[in-house]
Amino acid sequence: MQLSLEGIAQHVGSQAYLYPMSLAPMAGAVTILLGTTQAGKTSLMRVMAGLDKPAAGRVLVDGADVTGVPVRDRNVSMVYQQFINYPSLRVFDNIASPLRLRRDHHADIATRVRSLAARLHIDHLLDRYPAELSGGQQQRVALARALAKSAPLMLLDEPLVNLDYKLREELREELTQLFAQGDATVIYATTEPAEALLLGGYTAVLDAGELLQYGPTPEVFHYPASLRVARAFSDPPMNLVDGTLANGRVTLAGNIVIPLPDVTAADGLVTVGVRAGALRLHAVPQAVAVPGRVALAELSGSDTFVHVDTSAGSLVAQFAGVVDLELGAPLSLHIEPAQIYLFNAAGDRIHAPRRPGTLANQSAAPMIESGV
Repeated sequence: MQLSLEGIAQHVGSQAYLYPMSLAPMAGAVTILLGTTQAGKTSLMRVMAGLDKPAAGRVLVDGADVTGVPVRDRNVSMVYQQFINYPSLRVFDNIASPLRLRRDHHADIATRVRSLAARLHIDHLLDRYPAELSGGQQQRVALARALAKSAPLMLLDEPLVNLDYKLREELREELTQLFAQGDATVIYATTEPAEALLLGGYTAVLDAGELLQYGPTPEVFHYPASLRVARAFSDPPMNLVDGTLANGRVTLAGNIVIPLPDVTAADGLVTVGVRAGALRLHAVPQAVAVPGRVALAELSGSDTFVHVDTSAGSLVAQFAGVVDLELGAPLSLHIEPAQIYLFNAAGDRIHAPRRPGTLANQSAAPMIESGV
């Protein structure tokens, strides 16, 4: 199924929730709506589903204009952050409800329900009622019912947000496999860049009601078209410091000079970006040392995040394993020129690290049909 949004905008009174945007998610694939809270993800999904009519623009399904057609007249399934189940029905019957409405064969219904329940780790709960379940278990029931419907358009609004970390990791893998086995167009909203990378597919980055960039998830991550996209699609946040580009090199505060001879952009003030995982603790060939002092070292899972105060600005480095550093101790971080992003004064990307097997990428190429 091909869903297309043409010039969609949404507002209530003077409050704008969505600015004019056009988007055609890849049919039969997963599209991630990535953005912080109030970025416009839920508002956009409600328009896609037919729950809300846009203030401007059109919604097309396979070329037919369905703008304003209510959700009950569309073949759509949707899961919200706030789970919705039938309280008077057992878990089995909740999941089976769309299949029974479709008048599927009894044996097929049982097979489908038990298969989905097993994959979502709720097969031992099929005889219980929703009130007997935890919030995370109820959310998985709602997710199973949406998957059971096998609608050509599936909208998932942060469906794993109420689950614990370990279960989220397990279900992401299961969902990726389930999506790959079907032919539905899946729209999946999340605030987590890591979740977008794990699910793959395509990503549309939203911020404050604006569609900033759309394209294959790895491409959007590696080649953010602007500072706003780089900030939204980076966890931990990308390190961003001021610099001056001149004569093939960037100079940071403290007279730290980074050679970038392959950059062809115009000289001037720039913002230099480097991901936390690209900073090195020890010197490597061609790397530039940035001296500073340890402000904070925090252990998160299997990684250590080290905050370092430098003359160029505060930097955060991500190192594998446990790194034992004394607060206030002198420490130099090492930046490889090949790992540098550059953004001009307008916030547009003018340079990005070149990935193996890709063409040169000195200028930004936003992957978005149209927008603000």
